Formats: sequence, structure tokens, C-alpha cells
Amino acid sequence: MTGRLRTIIFPVTDIARAKELYGTLLGVEPIMDEPYYVGFDVDGQDVGLDPNGHAQGFTGPVGYWEVDDITKSLQGLLDAGAESHQAIKDVGGGKLIASVTDADGNVIGLMQSP
Repeated sequence: MTGRLRTIIFPVTDIARAKELYGTLLGVEPIMDEPYYVGFDVDGQDVGLDPNGHAQGFTGPVGYWEVDDITKSLQGLLDAGAESHQAIKDVGGGKLIASVTDADGNVIGLMQSP
């Protein structure tokens, strides 16, 4: 599996408050600003805020690795000992995400762009 760390998503409980804080930290305005997700682009690195992340079992930031074939990459990680955390799902526009946990409970995200 090859890819690059493309997106980091932070689960948040108060999206408005988090948007202000991360906007100040990052020094940029959001490129996506919706009640369900706020996204920033910092020199090609995507930083997202997800108000539903905790409800989906995320306890901290998750790095998403961009891959060419999410199904193959997911299976490779499972075969290497990872455990499924979130099945492949389309988050809009054909962008697919999935996640696994390693032996220490760390969440690893995968992302395939359309």
C-alpha cells in the first residue's frame, strides 16, 4: 500500500467554536463550511472538523491516507493484523473513506478520491 497523508480530521463537539479556534491556529478561512463538516486547506494539507466524529467512535484526530484502491488497501491492512473500525463509505461526490485500528487502538484512515 502506498499513499500520502492527505487529511487530518478532528472530532469536535462544538463546530462553531472549533471553527474559530482552528481558523486562528491555521491562519486560513475554511474552504468548506457546513453544519456537518468544516474543512481547511493549509498548503495542500486538508484539516477537517467533524461534529459527528465522537458518535462514530473517534476519540482523537485521525489521519487519512490517500490511496488509489481503497478496497485493496483496506484488505491489505486487515491481512496485516488491523481491525475494522469503519467500513468503506461514500462521503459525497464519490470520495470513499474507511478506517481500521492497529494493535494499540490507533485509528488509521484511508481515503480514495473519485
